[in-house]
Parts: sequence; structure tokens; C-alpha cells
Amino acid sequence: MTATIARIGTRPIRIPLRRPWGPDVHDLSVVEVAVEDSDGAVGHGFSWTPTIGAAAVRAHLDHDIRRFALGREADARVLWDPLWTHLHEGGGGGITTIAMAGLDLALWDLAGRRAGRPLTDLIGRRHDAATVYGSGVNLHYPLDELVAQAERWVAAGFDAVKVKVGSPDIARDVERIAAVREVIGPDRRLMIDANQRWSLERADRAIGELAAFDLAWIEEPLRADDLAAHVELRRRIDVPVALGENLYTRYRFAEFIDAGAVDVVQPNVVRVGGITPFLRIARLAAEGGVDLAPHLLIELSAQLALTLPGDHLVESVEDASFDALDALAEPSPVAVSGATASTTGRDGLGIRFTSEQTDAAASARPTEEP
Repeated sequence: MTATIARIGTRPIRIPLRRPWGPDVHDLSVVEVAVEDSDGAVGHGFSWTPTIGAAAVRAHLDHDIRRFALGREADARVLWDPLWTHLHEGGGGGITTIAMAGLDLALWDLAGRRAGRPLTDLIGRRHDAATVYGSGVNLHYPLDELVAQAERWVAAGFDAVKVKVGSPDIARDVERIAAVREVIGPDRRLMIDANQRWSLERADRAIGELAAFDLAWIEEPLRADDLAAHVELRRRIDVPVALGENLYTRYRFAEFIDAGAVDVVQPNVVRVGGITPFLRIARLAAEGGVDLAPHLLIELSAQLALTLPGDHLVESVEDASFDALDALAEPSPVAVSGATASTTGRDGLGIRFTSEQTDAAASARPTEEP
């Protein structure tokens, strides 16, 4: 008899950052999701958002998602489409898909634990190691701190690094990227990320000046949902365009790929709704002839990269993995050595959060706990 979803519980978690991502970004918000099936097996997943929306995500899980999912088959691939169809009247992406990811990940974890297999092997392993690049949320760093970070990346053995741009004065960006290129040398790949800060004209001008530093890609140069502007920018520049951390459904990824607006797609496994849609987006990228580089969440992204054909860069933000932030109750499912990441072979997702970092204020509202 097919197991069904019997219980769903949530727990809010606040994880302090060791290196703030900006004046008002000092911690990460996680909503841990535990799902129990009718046979008594339990899986753990999570939703994630750096600053905004964690309370809304948890409320969506505790009410709309729980109400719909209870009693249905405990299979992420079976549940995802009808759940999204049910929820998308309230929003096709954003809070909707971030909340859906918590349950999707928990169901994949449950499947892996029941099978006694790591996530990578459950999906289908293609590689034993993935290539990792050094990344930092560093636009607010003084130049000497940025240079020191680049030096740490070189010392760690990274063959590719990514730096934030988008200063009010383009000359500041040029100075900083020149300094990083000098530190990392001519042979390492250098990517830049504008985090949607530019207009079309400003992006054209800035990239024209920064392209001299042999850029592997420019990430999120424009507002993430402005397809027409990305098409025009891609027509004007030679630097490859990367985007996707702020696209929320496979439909939006398909539009950007089909329009020729992107060279590297960067789905965030939580923001797109979990592993189930992430794998669909990966297939879209392969069919469309564009590269894929998962966004953040290395404990998950590295595991998924090992299941995909080809070599996919995995992002390692300095001191920002769950493991580096001491947020995990058990050893990490991913081991990073120099510029490579591999799995440690733990069943399911292999991600369990400590009890010490529960957000006490947010926990005031009761929830079911398996």
C-alpha cells in the first residue's frame, strides 16, 4: 500500500552570519520542515530566505500546504504539480515556491532515508566531484578587505571566483575588479554580480569598461524579471550573462532560455520550489544549450550537481554554508576540498539543523511536530 502524508511540522530557525551581507543582513532565516508518512517514516527539509518573508513562508506551510498535502501520496514528484496548481492563485512564485520547497525537500529526504541512499544516488549519480568557485557578498567591503578575500580564495585553491559590482561610481567597480584580477592572476575565471542594480544603459556602459578584465560572466545585470531588457543587453555585449536566482518557475526559465537572453542559468533549489522543479529546469538548460550553475546552498547544490550531465560550477560563499555557520546537528553531507566538492554518503539530504538556533520569538505560534 502506498504511504501517505500523515503529519507535517515546522520550526523557525535564525542563523547568525559570520560576515554580514550588508548593513541590514546579519542572519539567515530557515523554516525546517518535518514530514511523517503513514508508515511512521520521517523526512526533513527546509525553506530558506536571507531576510524577508520567513514568517509568511511558515504560515503558508502550516495552513494552505498542510491542509492540501495531508492524506496524499508521500512522493515529491507526484505531489508537486497538483500542489502548485492549488496554490498559485496566491502567487506563482516567491513565497509560494519557497514554502513548497520545504515540503518537497522533506519528501525527497524521506525517500532517501527509506531507501538507505544519499540524495545523489537516489536521483542518479553522474560524477564523484563537482567544481566549486569562491564567492562573497562583498560590495560593502573596503578595497583592502576585498583584496584579502581574493587572496584567501587563491590560497584555498579556487580556480574561479565571483565579486559583487554595482557601485554608484563605475570607477570604483573598475578599481576593485582590477585589484581582484591582479590577485588571482590571468588564468583563474573571474565572474561579477551586479544583483539587479543597473539599468540597461548603465549595464551596457559598465560592462563595456569591466570586460577588459576577461570576465567569465556578468550575473543579474538588470532587474531579474525584465526579459526584454536582457534580450537587448545580450545583443549588445560579448560577456556571457548569468541569471536565475530570482526566477521562480520553470516557465520563466524557459522564456529566458528560448529568447536567447541568458548563457548561464542559476536556479536556487529553494526559491524554485525544491528538487522536483530544479531537475526540470536543469533539463530545460541542457535542451536549450545553456550552462547551469546552482545558486548558493552548497550542501544541496553540490549534491544535485553530481547528478547532472557535464561540469557545473557550484557556489561557495565565504563563511556562509550551513556547516561553516555551525547550524548543522550532524556532519555535513558535502565535503569541500580546494576547488572540488563531494558527498559524504549520508542518507537522504543529510541536512539536520541544531536545536540551539531555533528562533524563539517566531516559535510562539504552535505547530504540529512529527
